[in-house]
Amino acid sequence: MNYKQIIDPVVFLQANFVLAFIKRHKISLQDFLELDKQKDILGFLRLGYEPFHLTGEENVMEALDAHVYR
Repeated sequence: MNYKQIIDPVVFLQANFVLAFIKRHKISLQDFLELDKQKDILGFLRLGYEPFHLTGEENVMEALDAHVYR
C-alpha cells in the first residue's frame, strides 16, 4: 500500500518535519506539543507547504528553527 496516496501531502510533510525537529532538538513529543501551542508550528508548516515541499530538508529546518526560536 502506498501511504503517500492516502495521506494528505501537507500532513505527510508536517509529520516528517515534526519528527525531524524532535530529533534535531532532542525534545519529547510533549515538549513539541507545548511549543506548537505557543508557536503554531503545524500551521507554519501548512502555510509554507508550497515552497517547503520543493526545498531541501536543511533549509526547511532552518526556517522552522527561525520561526520557533526567533
